[in-house]
Amino acid sequence: MRTKTIMLTALFLLGLSSGVSAKDVKENKKAEVTFLVSMTCENCQKRIEDNISFEKGVTGLDVNLPQKTVTIEYRKDKTTPDKLKTAIRKLGYTVTPFHKTKDNSKEPSK
Repeated sequence: MRTKTIMLTALFLLGLSSGVSAKDVKENKKAEVTFLVSMTCENCQKRIEDNISFEKGVTGLDVNLPQKTVTIEYRKDKTTPDKLKTAIRKLGYTVTPFHKTKDNSKEPSK
């Protein structure tokens, strides 16, 4: 009976630790990129929101009309900044990479 209890406890703890590591792996797949876009009105903003939010791998989108920026959160295993840039260009806007990029992957510090 005692052996069964120890085995069940060990399996339970192993299951908890594997769930935490799976979450860490999922977080490492996310990144964020910001573009300067030549949008001029609310219709431009809506057009970008309606189209880019459905691009493969996009998990978040913030379109800032006064600053003319589009910040996109995406999954690195599904798309790239170049593909997102091309998608905005296909809508008829000029796109310039903005200096602000955020990568959620944990790289070793040197």
